[in-house]
Amino acid sequence: MKLPRQHTLSEIAALINAPFIGDANHLVVGINEIHRVEKGDLTFVDFGKYYQKALTSAATTILIDKETECPTGKGLIVSDNPFRDYNFLTTYFAPLTVPKATLFVQGENVTIGAGTIIHPGVVMGSNVAIGNNCIIYPNVVIYDQSIIGNNVIIQANSTIGGDAFYYKRRTDHYEKMHTCGRTILHDWVEIGSNSTIDRGVSGDTIIGQGTKIDNLCQVGHDTIVGQNCIIASQCGIAGVTTIEDEVIMWGQVGVTKDITVGKGAIISAQSGVSKSLEGGKAYFGSPAKEHRTAMIELAYIAKLPEMMRRKGKE
Repeated sequence: MKLPRQHTLSEIAALINAPFIGDANHLVVGINEIHRVEKGDLTFVDFGKYYQKALTSAATTILIDKETECPTGKGLIVSDNPFRDYNFLTTYFAPLTVPKATLFVQGENVTIGAGTIIHPGVVMGSNVAIGNNCIIYPNVVIYDQSIIGNNVIIQANSTIGGDAFYYKRRTDHYEKMHTCGRTILHDWVEIGSNSTIDRGVSGDTIIGQGTKIDNLCQVGHDTIVGQNCIIASQCGIAGVTTIEDEVIMWGQVGVTKDITVGKGAIISAQSGVSKSLEGGKAYFGSPAKEHRTAMIELAYIAKLPEMMRRKGKE
């Protein structure tokens, strides 16, 4: 983003009470993350692997977590927590705004905690509880019996607590199972836009504290997702599944029903999880296998045409 006006290095450093290295009058005209920076931008780095990339990037001001030699034409701001201070600066220059209209629909026995912001177009069913300091963006639908903790963010057009996808096959039709369970989002959960979290058939669907779910994701009925998980865009998790703490699923991962993904597992994009996975390992493929094994298999598959040609010449 571009700043409303140019600021000097010393002005920006004063905002976060941090020392700087370079010309005090060095100008900052924008703020951006490392992959999209332009000349005049401020960016941040807090990981050794990216120090050189940040220092040699187009960015001319770097918020960094150690003192180092300042490249020519740049300015450095030394912070003990660049991620925190970067967030402070972006919030300072581009604060969240709340629409003046506050029209939303709610059923009976709805409680909304202090500091929570409900945007226009939100619909809440009966017996819904929302904690403190939450943000519920426009057109979110929260069904009956849903419980939302504190500091939860639900992005626009998401559905919390929809009916379970549960049917009994009859001779000439499917008979729907009545859904009467709950959906529980614990503190500090974030749900991305256009995502759906189905409630339990008669139990609970639970999203653990600190878990972040991206846009266009589906979590099925009675699934339990642990704490501090990351679930990227277009993941689909079937019902009655257990995702333990600190699991990472990258985009378009599909997970079948009634299995367990162990703590700390990392599942690469477009993988298909058809059975329970041990924690603490990386996986890839469909069906998902340990990442190294899957990569070796792919390497051999790539060699098959050449192997067949050689075989034909023998």
